[in-house]
Amino acid sequence: NRWMSEPEAPASAPPPLKEALDWTGVRVDDMNGSRVARVEGIYVDFEDREPVWLIVKLGRFGKITAVPYAECASGPGRIWVAHGRKVVRDAPPVSAGQPLTGEDEVALCEHYFIRPEGGRHARVRRRPADAVTAVPVTEPPSG
Repeated sequence: NRWMSEPEAPASAPPPLKEALDWTGVRVDDMNGSRVARVEGIYVDFEDREPVWLIVKLGRFGKITAVPYAECASGPGRIWVAHGRKVVRDAPPVSAGQPLTGEDEVALCEHYFIRPEGGRHARVRRRPADAVTAVPVTEPPSG
């Protein structure tokens, strides 16, 4: 029953980590084109080092939060996120430079309506709530 499995990445899937790290400092717009934030970095999965969240800063002195990496697309001079401005601004805060725990990620998944039956939400729920599940990356890996 292929239709019930995890969807395959679309042709417009977000880029690999190395390219996405070039997004640091780039403007983030919501699905309507309104400015929401600036990219601060990327959270990668603790186990496989694949990008899972875009770390964003809301306003000049605003809070730091995260948006689902899989729901981002790049354009000339900006990144679009598939959520409205209010949804992003109301997202749970994250601590700059600190890893995320399973509990942190479940809160983000629930906020962005990521279903618990599949994808990132299901993967995080299989790990202990206090385990580190994602770590921040702000520069390309060496080597």
